[in-house]
Amino acid sequence: MARTCQTENVESNESATGEIELKFKALLFLFTASALSCYAADPGNVTRATLSNGLQVVIVRNALAPVVTVELNFKVGGDETPPGFPGSAHAEEHMAFRGCTGMTADQTAAIYAQLGGRNNADTQQNITQYFNTVPAADLDVVLQAQASCLRGVDDSEAEWAHERGAIEQEVSRDLSNPTYKFIDRLNVDMFAGTPYAHDPLGTRASFDATTGAMLHDFYKQWYTPGNAILVIVGDVEPVATLAKIKQLYEDIPNHPIPEHPAVNLAPVKPETFTLDSNLPYVVAFVAYRMPGTDSPDYAASQILADVLSSQRGDIYGMVPAGKALYATFGIAETYPKASVGYGELALPAGADATGPVNEMRQIIEGYAQKGLPQDLFDAAKRSEIASAEFERNSIPSLASLWSEALAAEGRNSPDDDIQAVRGVTLADVNRVAKQYLVAANSITATLKPSPSGEAVAAKGFGGGEKVTSDPTKPVVLPAWAAASLSQLKVPADYVVASDTTLPNGLRLIVKSDSTTPTVTVVGAVKNNSDLQTPKGQEGVSDILDELYSYGTQTLDRLAFQKALDDIAANENAGYDFSVQVLKENFSRGVELLADNELHPALPAEAFTVVKGQTTQFVAGNLKSPGYRTSRALDLGLLPAGDPVLREVTPATLEPITLENVKQYHAATVRPDLTTIVVIGDVTPDEAKAVITKWFGAWKAEGPKPDTTLPAIPVNKASAANVPDPQAVQDSVTLAQQLKLNRFDPDYYPIQLGNHVLGGGFYATRLYHDLRQVAGYVYNVDVGMEASKTRASYTVTYGCDPQNVSKARALIERDLDQMRTQDVTPDELHLAKALLLRAIPLGESSEEGVAQGLLRRAVVGLPLDEPILAAKKYYELNADQVKAAFARHVGLDNFVQVVRGPAPQ
Repeated sequence: MARTCQTENVESNESATGEIELKFKALLFLFTASALSCYAADPGNVTRATLSNGLQVVIVRNALAPVVTVELNFKVGGDETPPGFPGSAHAEEHMAFRGCTGMTADQTAAIYAQLGGRNNADTQQNITQYFNTVPAADLDVVLQAQASCLRGVDDSEAEWAHERGAIEQEVSRDLSNPTYKFIDRLNVDMFAGTPYAHDPLGTRASFDATTGAMLHDFYKQWYTPGNAILVIVGDVEPVATLAKIKQLYEDIPNHPIPEHPAVNLAPVKPETFTLDSNLPYVVAFVAYRMPGTDSPDYAASQILADVLSSQRGDIYGMVPAGKALYATFGIAETYPKASVGYGELALPAGADATGPVNEMRQIIEGYAQKGLPQDLFDAAKRSEIASAEFERNSIPSLASLWSEALAAEGRNSPDDDIQAVRGVTLADVNRVAKQYLVAANSITATLKPSPSGEAVAAKGFGGGEKVTSDPTKPVVLPAWAAASLSQLKVPADYVVASDTTLPNGLRLIVKSDSTTPTVTVVGAVKNNSDLQTPKGQEGVSDILDELYSYGTQTLDRLAFQKALDDIAANENAGYDFSVQVLKENFSRGVELLADNELHPALPAEAFTVVKGQTTQFVAGNLKSPGYRTSRALDLGLLPAGDPVLREVTPATLEPITLENVKQYHAATVRPDLTTIVVIGDVTPDEAKAVITKWFGAWKAEGPKPDTTLPAIPVNKASAANVPDPQAVQDSVTLAQQLKLNRFDPDYYPIQLGNHVLGGGFYATRLYHDLRQVAGYVYNVDVGMEASKTRASYTVTYGCDPQNVSKARALIERDLDQMRTQDVTPDELHLAKALLLRAIPLGESSEEGVAQGLLRRAVVGLPLDEPILAAKKYYELNADQVKAAFARHVGLDNFVQVVRGPAPQ
């Protein structure tokens, strides 16, 4: 279910320029509306207890992988914050990482880093969650760490003084996001006079006025065992786990909590507003107040949203009619007393949204007055019930579902939600639609693009401030953590998969897993549009990608979608393709996937619509801050004439014909460039028989195209600023080309060194220096992307304009030390522990296993590459790390691109 939350992100974030790499329809999912994908509880796998101090414990055994997720949920959030201090719950969540009883901030960071780095937290409207995914053997360490914070959080003035800067940078980041600004304004209007009117983020002004003592008072009021629910999901022994929990938690004293604030909803006052945006298209919403999770009509409202979002419905029908770039309906802002249903449209930059919004409103209210189609209602219920099985294929997702159900919704288990869905009738859904989808219950909003100016050359701020400091000091762990974490161990080979090649050249990889009666198929066709697109047809691959949603040569758009709905399948075709089905529908699902992938309809009428939509999107995109940032980075990194610098424009799209699209499909979609991975409740022989049946007759014609980019030289230093009128924070990218590739032996010591620099939150140098100590940033991420012929090294961060050069100086200092000084034994141990434990955590979901196998196959790596890499990381020493950085990572050839206000 959708949730508004503020997250203490201690894992890598996507880069500041990554958004522009996505197609427009992917960019348009501004909310998460997962709509009741729930686990059907198996009583034999669930152990429950309530300790004498009131702590509720739920242990769900799931043997998908030797992994466990622990979520400690407190029933307190944005609703309970004091007047004038809306971010108090969020700030206290941050402070739990700055030191707890018997565990300092540095120890906290070091412990979680050595556990694999998958720890996080979020603050929602009515709950605060702390969650960790770790190897099952390390469960006791996580339980001890969580218990330490339930016993007490430091909340010292000194620690808050440091953390204040980081959380204020988080505020600045969100205030630069048009989606966040829209949600914030919507909540104020939709829920005026209630705690829901302000989200948990907080403001810079409120944090400036907050003290450590105030936060500790908040902690003492709300953080107590009787106000918490501990959820554990994974490959654990329930009896022993419960005994350990009692040992660690039962003596923590409980105390009464204040009354939760009342939520008294007033009628919605209809309103229309417009906000400026840095997106490359117009986004328009019609939002309605809907039932909350406490309402007996909540399940019906979820089914209603599913029906309205159906690709066979009239809202989505505005897309193939050429009236919108994208159109859907979803649920967001889900609270106990209310939620928000919203119709959403994307339109070309500069378009007048009035007419399309009125049409979407008429469609919605027409459904409300006339009722919904029985067929779409039945399909929505099938999909919800089937999705319950798929959620069990991920240990972290299953833990999240249980936590949401118990802590946020007050259910007995997630099964309560799915049972409610089973009981919903079409009459229920029609009644809810008629009651809630009315103009008097709605707010209309439009996000209007504000184009960026061109990127301008600028000073790179390199070397302007020389700073020196010793590397992060060694951390002595508490005895209860040191014993477990002191040992480094190469994980056993955890992925056993069959690997065959069909006679037509298609590679098939199969991993059997009987956790649920489901099968997931993921595949990829090696493709590089920069190399394979004929000259003057830039954008032909984009048009082809959109045309896959228009059915096949045997089933038109609506018939194809109905065939998927009939078996509750989720399917996507293109150069990356997939289908998820229940085991009983495996063959039919693959049949439909193959039909769409190999025989797309490519109808002439749809081609005209899609070409026009793509042209409209590109016209707006070229002027957007996101695109101009990405383009400036490419121009700085790549030599003139490089294939990657080919640009899709309205002019290149204009001459493309339907025949060009068909020719491109025939030339590039080939079995000898294709890899398929099948994972789930299926044997290798069963999978091979089905894949062969539906893909086996596919033949390659002509010579195999080259999809590998040529090697390029190291770039020269440069700097550019990209104006973004909506940003209050600068997003900074520092990048350089490296003279190596994915198969270079130096790849591994640089990756290990990157985990000394980042990846483990405060335990690693960049987070320690830029966030924990200086408070300049909320996120700072370092990474290396490498292919067969190229590699790039990137550092990204966000900060106030006056701190851009200061932050860069610290980054350069830390990188220089990596090049000239050996990392300390403690840092090397921590980085190795982070990498070695993180490797098996990739097994925590079927999707993760499948995508990992697919990525390795496409690049040309061995399927057991993670284990081979682990052995290399284990053997590396500090001198090898230093030498690799000295050879490849320079300080004088960074390309700096800043998006936002001009740095000061």
